Amino acid sequence: MPTVRTVFTLTSGRSGTNFLCGLLQRNARGCVVVHEPYADWGNPTMFGLPIYDHAVGNHAAIHALLNKKARRIERYAPRVYIETSHAFLKSYWDIAPQFFSNMSLIHLVRNPLQVARSEANRELLIERWHLPFRSYRGRDGRRYFRWSLTGLEPIFSCFHAERLTRFQWYLIQWIEIENRAIQFLERFGKRGTCFTLHTPMGLNDQGQIGALLRFLDVEPQTSTLVIDGNRNRTPARRTVVSTAEEDECREVIARIPDQFLRIFQDSPYSSFGWTRWLRK
Repeated sequence: MPTVRTVFTLTSGRSGTNFLCGLLQRNARGCVVVHEPYADWGNPTMFGLPIYDHAVGNHAAIHALLNKKARRIERYAPRVYIETSHAFLKSYWDIAPQFFSNMSLIHLVRNPLQVARSEANRELLIERWHLPFRSYRGRDGRRYFRWSLTGLEPIFSCFHAERLTRFQWYLIQWIEIENRAIQFLERFGKRGTCFTLHTPMGLNDQGQIGALLRFLDVEPQTSTLVIDGNRNRTPARRTVVSTAEEDECREVIARIPDQFLRIFQDSPYSSFGWTRWLRK
């Protein structure tokens, strides 16, 4: 099991993970900071097939990949390894503590309607551009989008997937991901090792980024923090939430079981104005 200190991110996609990576690369001393480790040979990204394997309970396949990931990360010791990818809660959150005992977390929380609109925009652009490897074939022979949940997860059983807009689909995914975040913190007693940032405000606040570095017990590179990073905007697509998305949100919330909405009554969500959209 790796002795290197690791930091993973609890979040959905389109929540500032790429920007967070740039922030930490510019400001944290003695750390290896990666967003999605495609260029880090031997360090699985945990997107694609691992998401499917998690959905169907194929833990043996995930264990094999995490063994490989843990061995690669161990080579970075004594530096702190920080990964800002949103794969953590999609494919290996409930197995990770078996491999990474010395773990801290960063919980990035963004307005779910903005996340869902941005995710749908990004998928549309990726499909329009026909980017390679945008999909993979699950062990059931079906094709799935590489960076998202599969739709096989229990939360989706409440809906007819073919009747959902892509905005609605990603809103449901966000609700599932946030439920996993809270389950992870409670099941493994990790609340005391998790720092929460609200996107985008927290990522642009020097005080909060300084507090994050202190929380992670890493030294700043300079006396003045650099608030800069890749904002990873979707070209020609603005994240605009219209009345149509608000109506689609109401349709989802009316049909989703209460058990998935309870967490939004408590911290860190209860202080955000957008939680009104998550009440029946």
